[in-house]
Order: sequence, then structure tokens, then C-alpha cells
Amino acid sequence: MAVNLKIRQLESDLAAEFYISAVPEGKIPLQKQAQEIFSAITDTLRSKKARILQERIFASQKAMETIHQVRLKTYRDLDDGVAPTFLICTKGMSGPVAAVQLHAVTADVRPEPINSEGRLCGRILRLPKRTYLTLSQISAPSFTQPIEQAKAMLEKAESILKQFGTDFFSVPRTWMWLGDILSWYDSFNNVRNKFFAERGIIGKGTRQSLPASTGIGLRPAAPAKCAMDLVAVLEPSDSIHYLPAVGKQQCALEYGSAFSRASEAITPAGLTVFVSGTASIDVTGATTNIGDPLGQINTTIENVRAVLKDMHCEDKHIMQVVAYCKTAEVENIFNSLKDTPPWPWVTVICDICRPDLLFEIEATALLKS
Repeated sequence: MAVNLKIRQLESDLAAEFYISAVPEGKIPLQKQAQEIFSAITDTLRSKKARILQERIFASQKAMETIHQVRLKTYRDLDDGVAPTFLICTKGMSGPVAAVQLHAVTADVRPEPINSEGRLCGRILRLPKRTYLTLSQISAPSFTQPIEQAKAMLEKAESILKQFGTDFFSVPRTWMWLGDILSWYDSFNNVRNKFFAERGIIGKGTRQSLPASTGIGLRPAAPAKCAMDLVAVLEPSDSIHYLPAVGKQQCALEYGSAFSRASEAITPAGLTVFVSGTASIDVTGATTNIGDPLGQINTTIENVRAVLKDMHCEDKHIMQVVAYCKTAEVENIFNSLKDTPPWPWVTVICDICRPDLLFEIEATALLKS
């Protein structure tokens, strides 16, 4: 099989959570490559009797239509109508498809699709005393400017959350997919900061309830300049723990970026630790190892390890990891040492949020609650 399939899981009395990472191996035609990937995922989901909670596909623009068609044909009844988040990246070592990542669940009840404005855009899973919600590729392409799209995107996500009687205080994790990130990341931060301040998430007298987050230079395949994914924990209420500063990382809000370094939340099968996009940054927020890819890679891994240590996470708890590499050269350097630590890596080539940053990691860990 020309696919490296990595499956991590945790089971409880209520549910089993599965994190699946599929990375192509070998140079074969795109159609065959996509068939191998989705056949392997399908076999796994069926054998586990699992249903998808959230899914992302990282690939080149030219590959997306083929991937979409093969996915639908292969999944068949596993496709509940909720599209994955399709993200455009630069072709790398694995070819036009960088990776497919899924979060899935086995439980007595199935996740229910969420409809917003006539589009299925997420799922909600209702278990006894645990309710978990996901949203994928929320965007507002009808607006012209990226800043307008970002504001409308956040408002749309908030509107969907309100349909279920909740808001951003129930969100432990967001992903911000920002096309052409280097040209407007500061403006995006201003929009996000204002949105969170107006809702009392940040600011004087608040609890600083900022989700862990990734803001990365990946353009959504949909006709939009930005999009976002998120997860929300509706029950148990007030069960999210936000960590603005943890490990070797100080509060990102101090230099204008509104996210926590990590968060932890009760999820269907356990306690999930979400580690935000982390890079080679020192305690003051300054980039380190400028112009040194290996130095940035090593420092980034050290920074992520420090967060995980503070959150009592070991290698066995790591469910999913994405390494974002600025160039093919950085990916090649990282590939030579990515088995240390032994995490279920996928690598994606794209811009990072600063011109001098070459590498970034995000991670998800799952422990028994």
C-alpha cells in the first residue's frame, strides 16, 4: 500500500476517539494515490465502526478535484454531507497530496451534521453529560477584502454556536487558514483582537478565555481568502482550561496575537490537550535562529515538548501533529529527523506568520480524564 497510515486512539466507557493521519508514500499517479489513501481510511473507519468528527485535506490546487471525487466514491455512506476542510499547500516530498487527517469517534450515537445557510459545515455529538461540536471551513467569500472576510467569518462561526446555545467561551481550539498570510496577518490579528474584546473574552476584568489556535498561510480551496475550523465543548460546561503562557512560551497577547499557548478540554473519550501553532520564538516573543532551518526546527520541538511536559503529556498521548515548513528545503531537513520524537507527523509546505519564521508545529494529545 502506497500510504503511511497512522492511527492513535483512546477508549472510555462512553466513546472511543480516533485520530487518523494518512501520508502518501511512493511516486504513483494522483488518482491511484487518492484511492489508496481513502481506501485505507475507509477500511479503518468501518473496522472501528467510527464516524468522522472533523477532517482536513492538504494538497495542491490541481489535485483537489480528483481528491474530492475519489473521496466521495470511496466513502459512500461514510460521507454524511459535511465536506472536509480542503487546504491548498505547495507540492512537497509526498507529491500533490501532503496528507489527510481525521478525528473520528465510535459511540452509541452518531455525530449529527450541522446546517448553516443551506450548507453542512460541522457536526455535533451528544453523549451523556458530554456534548462536542466541530465546525469546518467557515468562511465569508462574499466580502471583497480579507479583513472584511475575517470579521464576517468570526461572526458566522459565532452565529452557528448560538444556534446551540453557546458561544466562543465554549471553544478550546481554533484553526485560522489565511491565504497570503504575510501581507495581512497584523490586520487579521487586529480584527480577531477586537472581536474577542467586544465579547469579553479578553480585556480588563476578563478570564482571558482565549482558544488555543493555529494561524497559518494555507489558503482554503473554497473561493475565500480565509477560513476557520473550531471545536467547542458544550458539556460539561466551564470545563475548558486555557493556558495563555505555558512551557517556554509567554502570553502571545502581549505582542498582539489573541490565542492561548495551549488549552485542555473534556472531549468524548478523555481529556484533550490542544497545543497551538508553536515556532522558534523566545520568551519576549522574538524570532530565534533566524536563517537557520535546523536551529528553528530543534527549538520549535523543544518549545512544544516544554508545553506537553507542563500538561503532563508523554509521547504515547500524542494523537496528531502537523509540521508546517516554509520551503521544500526546510521539509527535507525536517524529514531527516522527524522520527525523533516519535509522533504521528504530517508535513505541509506553506508560509508561516512571519517572514523570518521557517517552521511551526501544532499538536493534539489525548489523556484519560
